[in-house]
Amino acid sequence: LDEFNRFIVKVTDSTMRLCFNILFYGGLRVGELLALTPSDFDSAAGTVRITKTYARLHRADHIHPPKTPKGNRTVSLPETICEMLRKHMDAMYCPGPDERLFTTISAEKIGRALKRCAAAAGVHEIRVHDLRHSHASLLISLGFSPLIIRDRLGHENIQTTLQVYSH
Repeated sequence: LDEFNRFIVKVTDSTMRLCFNILFYGGLRVGELLALTPSDFDSAAGTVRITKTYARLHRADHIHPPKTPKGNRTVSLPETICEMLRKHMDAMYCPGPDERLFTTISAEKIGRALKRCAAAAGVHEIRVHDLRHSHASLLISLGFSPLIIRDRLGHENIQTTLQVYSH
């Protein structure tokens, strides 16, 4: 959490800052983040529904179901991130309910920004997917059970959660 806090202040682009916050505090995979639409966000409940994942292959956009059936889930987000998400949607030009929220960025662009801002913050360089691992580590440090972490991350079985995070 300390390293993330030092890192996030170095992220000057508001869209990129929102993405990093959702990845860290929501535990989403980058493809799940890039597939989010306004209809996935429940402002009153402070949640996002994960029902799809985005990939760009052979210069074409593809939307697929999540990695596993358990990948379909609803994730709560801190109110500050919900407010950032509301502002992001307000800044978009009349987004349709099924229009992707993050069309101007890619997984590669997120990775480059992560590397650049981590260096500027003087923290360990990690991969984008490691923000998901950092999220799980944060939940463990806060005392959440492996079953709750499994459901939040969308793992199919508890063994996956325990094998990856038991250390």
